[in-house]
Amino acid sequence: MLKTFSITDIGKKRKLNQDYVFSSDTRIGNLSNVFIVADGMGGHNAGDYASRFTVDTMVEEIERSFEQSPVKILENAIKIANKKLREKAAEDPSLFGMGTTVVAATVLGRFLQVANVGDSRLYVINDKITQITRDHSLVEEMVRMGGIDRETARTHLDKNIITRAIGATETVDIDFFNVELNRGDIVLMCSDGLTNMLEDEEIRMIVSGQRDIIEKAQRLVEQANNNGGKDNIAVILIEPYADEHGHTGGIDG
Repeated sequence: MLKTFSITDIGKKRKLNQDYVFSSDTRIGNLSNVFIVADGMGGHNAGDYASRFTVDTMVEEIERSFEQSPVKILENAIKIANKKLREKAAEDPSLFGMGTTVVAATVLGRFLQVANVGDSRLYVINDKITQITRDHSLVEEMVRMGGIDRETARTHLDKNIITRAIGATETVDIDFFNVELNRGDIVLMCSDGLTNMLEDEEIRMIVSGQRDIIEKAQRLVEQANNNGGKDNIAVILIEPYADEHGHTGGIDG
């Protein structure tokens, strides 16, 4: 039985929360659970509209999908959301140029299936922290090409420029990851409002340190705000093996 908790926060500097999360630990369509983080962009309320619309459309598509393969279900949901978001932007000048990141996941037994577009992230945290998704951002491309190092990337001026987003182009390029989960693993999905304010090791310490999943999530948001809270913050935490041995992180027998 998995345990989950999600939270978004406007942060300290923004007037509008453009982050949107969806978290269901019960079945939707052919998926036993669905988790989505979206971080919208666009002027006025367009980013807010983009993230919410994309997530709502994805959930509808997942619900009505006859596909059995989780990859296919997530892929179709993202592609249809991309198409519909572009149609909305074409109809309404105030929504022109809007877009959103999306990271979506579903837990299937011992495996986690992940789909990603943009620079929102999914991590698996145990005694170490592992970033599963790869950011689709200008700065990440520069790191990959060897132009700059990770440390410089954290504070680079172009950090907010993403190279892929829902709504940006007619066809959307999606990354998929399949991760084997172990006892004691905690899955974190988040927007860059968290990761720009906290280093990975800080995130790991907070997630490992608090007792309860709700405390863990609240503490992450609190610390991001303490460090500046320059953007909206979205967090979903999932404990896939929460009930084993009566507490999180039971020992293998």
